[in-house]
Amino acid sequence: MNIWKDTKWRCNPVLYNTKRRTGLRFRFQREVNCNVKRACKDFGNWLRKEYEFPIRVVIYFKSTPYIKAMDGDYVSATFFEPFDKLVKPYIRVATGDYEEMLSEWGEDNALAAILGSVAHELTHYFQWINDSTLMNMGMERQANNYRKKIIKAYAKTREHP
Repeated sequence: MNIWKDTKWRCNPVLYNTKRRTGLRFRFQREVNCNVKRACKDFGNWLRKEYEFPIRVVIYFKSTPYIKAMDGDYVSATFFEPFDKLVKPYIRVATGDYEEMLSEWGEDNALAAILGSVAHELTHYFQWINDSTLMNMGMERQANNYRKKIIKAYAKTREHP
């Protein structure tokens, strides 16, 4: 079973029969590096062609190196998973450490790390939308596995991110 292609959400009349906004949207803080913006937009265009987003999810790209999660931890990305499926989910991704990653890892790996964070958090979106029953560690393991799968599939479509 591919969680990104799973359609269990169609069995939920609140989701499937309600007129709601769908799709994947990106919002960038002004200070986000232009190369990061370009790579993310290209990735988003590919994702929209390959996968269905039945409840609109907006990804906010921040110019800070970390984001403070609801539990107080500083992380590179978060997914807001509302209890009520009528409330829109969202993702926040930190990109402020791009320059540091660029100097340490090179451009391709630095961009792939940011796109990997997007893929990881989108896996949580698909877990949420399909009411995944995995426990916490299983959810993270699945998100890490899909991060690799999605980035590998995307890498086959281009030379550089």
